[in-house]
Amino acid sequence: MPLTLRLGNDDLRRCRFAVSPLCQTHEALRMLRRSARHGYHRAWLRRAAPAVAGLDLSPLWLFIPPAGGYTPDFLGPPPEEPYPRFEEELARVRATDPALARTEMARSLACSPGLAESPRGRAALDDPAAAVRRLADLTEQAWQALVAPDWSRHRAVLEADIAHRSRQVADAGLDALFTGLHPDVDWADGSLTLPVRGDLTDAQRADGRGVLLMPSVFVWPDVVSGFARPWQPTVIYPARGMGALHGDEVPGPPEALARLLGRQRAAVLAGLEDPASTTDLARRHGLAPSTVSAHLSVLREAGLLGSRRQGHRVLYGRTPLGDAVVAGA
Repeated sequence: MPLTLRLGNDDLRRCRFAVSPLCQTHEALRMLRRSARHGYHRAWLRRAAPAVAGLDLSPLWLFIPPAGGYTPDFLGPPPEEPYPRFEEELARVRATDPALARTEMARSLACSPGLAESPRGRAALDDPAAAVRRLADLTEQAWQALVAPDWSRHRAVLEADIAHRSRQVADAGLDALFTGLHPDVDWADGSLTLPVRGDLTDAQRADGRGVLLMPSVFVWPDVVSGFARPWQPTVIYPARGMGALHGDEVPGPPEALARLLGRQRAAVLAGLEDPASTTDLARRHGLAPSTVSAHLSVLREAGLLGSRRQGHRVLYGRTPLGDAVVAGA
């Protein structure tokens, strides 16, 4: 069932992006529950299997319906800033008003007949404050086990997606941005039309706050019109480059390029399909940050790389000359 958001001038002025480690954690959990997403993350699922087996996620599964449906929004509220830290976001979860938590948990349980009357369902609704604490603790465990080990790589892909789409807006305006988010997203005559699962009664409405756009490495093949009222209208969409993110290993550089530059330096250059920081590259290639920094300096001096600042981080990306060198190799 589609949801149409008619965006006025205030909404268009206030559209924004964010990267949320908390929302990525819950998309990872939803991906575990929804087998339609598994084919795009087989390597990650294999690596995560021991960590998943070591977690008792049943209290969370109560509120993440396997076939779709509503998950309480307080578990991963839309971030108020572009790049929040996980600890800051989790503190917001722990501070949730029990009355709001109960309302949203009841809405979620209603998606599965009989679940609200089950022992666990009744316990959560009878003591929502305790349920919030328990679900926040489990979310923290899931973050540490499933997402945190790969977060630097995930964040690099998400930030690269935002940089790409920001350039789209600069070059061609919001039409290019909205029409390129996902095949199921339609943009025409100032209206953004999104697919919605379930009841539209409490679905988000454009109200002058703008639309929050959040790329995700786990949401494909879906696009999610996340968050019911009163939360800000939000679209969680698949990030560009997520398809290669969970490969089993980083591919080696072309042999000719390795002979020209040295294997490590060639691997750094060839692997920069999307901008990344020194720390990201050190983890990706198993090198010391100082070694990566030295390689980046040489490649930049040669005109093969450029850099830009993203918050407190410096991201490196290939120049057209760098692209040509890699392609030629």
